Amino acid sequence: MDAYTARRTDTGGRTLKNKEERWITRRERIAALIKDRPMRASEISRLLEMPVNEVLEDLRHISRSRKYGKLLVSPARCRKCGYVFKAEIKIPKKCPRCKSTWIEEPMFMLQ
Repeated sequence: MDAYTARRTDTGGRTLKNKEERWITRRERIAALIKDRPMRASEISRLLEMPVNEVLEDLRHISRSRKYGKLLVSPARCRKCGYVFKAEIKIPKKCPRCKSTWIEEPMFMLQ
């Protein structure tokens, strides 16, 4: 096993584009996904094969960092009664108005 293969097998949550390019962190991968179009945390989680809680944690970091640009959050809303939640980086469990758990997740996009 050469040095390149050894480095590539122990990525620590990063992906290597190729031998000459640098490592891409998971936050950079999330930022690249939501720069093109708005996405839900569960969609990002599915695409990157990581838990939703980690995605939300990374989105919070991305929102505080100037490196990625401005994070836009479209608020979650109840599909039953139409209640609109505050635009936050979290997924509500149930509606405070009708107690329904049929919640549309918030969407995230970088500008």
